[in-house]
Amino acid sequence: MATELQAGDIAHVIQLSVAPVFLLTGIGAMLSVLSQRIGRVVDRARLLEDRLAKADKDGAAALHVELGRLARRARLINWSITLCTSCALFVCTVIVLLFVGAFLDLNFSVACGWLFIASMIILIIALLIFLKEIRLAISSLRIGPH
Repeated sequence: MATELQAGDIAHVIQLSVAPVFLLTGIGAMLSVLSQRIGRVVDRARLLEDRLAKADKDGAAALHVELGRLARRARLINWSITLCTSCALFVCTVIVLLFVGAFLDLNFSVACGWLFIASMIILIIALLIFLKEIRLAISSLRIGPH
């Protein structure tokens, strides 16, 4: 049964949801970085594919190696984007449950706790994959004369 909520009750629910909302801001920033990185990988791959059509045998082999690296980076970024988005969906669900629980006088604290733990684990995995992608990008970095 729904009970009549007082302003103080709503204020308390809003206070509880502030941390997850700030987390959503961080996840949004992370998604922005990841989308920029995938865009750069796609642009670079298109450039190399154009060069591939005009390359000789040795040049084509080197371009295929580079394209393979870019494809691996794109897969890693895609996984990281998928996990960050899943994390954001879990956090949003936590916020919804906080408010629904307050409005309907239900206790979703265990569900909120598990969802928040799951979202943190997912975010950790997304960040580790992002770190792996960065390491892969740096390993293929060439500075100076070739």
